[in-house]
Amino acid sequence: MFERFTRTARAVVVGAQREAEREGAGEISPVHLLPALLADPTDVAAAVLAEHGVTADTVAEDLRRTRRRAGLSDEDAAALERLGIDVENIVERVEQTHGEYALAGGGRPKRRRLFGVLDHRPFTSQAKQVLEQSLREAIDLGDRHIGTEHLMLGLLQQPGPASDLLAARGVDYPTARRDMTRRAAAG
Repeated sequence: MFERFTRTARAVVVGAQREAEREGAGEISPVHLLPALLADPTDVAAAVLAEHGVTADTVAEDLRRTRRRAGLSDEDAAALERLGIDVENIVERVEQTHGEYALAGGGRPKRRRLFGVLDHRPFTSQAKQVLEQSLREAIDLGDRHIGTEHLMLGLLQQPGPASDLLAARGVDYPTARRDMTRRAAAG
């Protein structure tokens, strides 16, 4: 399947590997694919997402906030706020006592290397599903290659933190598919 990936789509996969390595994660998940997808702002998928205010910077901030809260979404935090619970205050107090990212698993993720090289990290089943869905998207759109636009559509089809983050910014599958189709028609 990877032979059908464009150069930029392959760069996204390599970038996701780097994101996982930087974070100290044992596996590559959709949440690592998203920042890698936005690494080149001139790329078509990044441009479509930027039209909706989704950039590498906004995603980095959203992911940082979500990780600090141990995965608690903005919607969940807002629901707790309505109950009188200030999540940000709790996170700050825990981090003052126990260190940054304490709620995310006991401290800032450590870099892991083997003989000075990036560790090989497998894809999670969710990330594999994103890649498989990107192939289906390419076929459905009549494309012979798998590009970043197909990866973006595959990512939006996979439930989880990455697609939730995009949805919170107004990007869902139908919207992205429409925008991609419009861009392709404009040529």
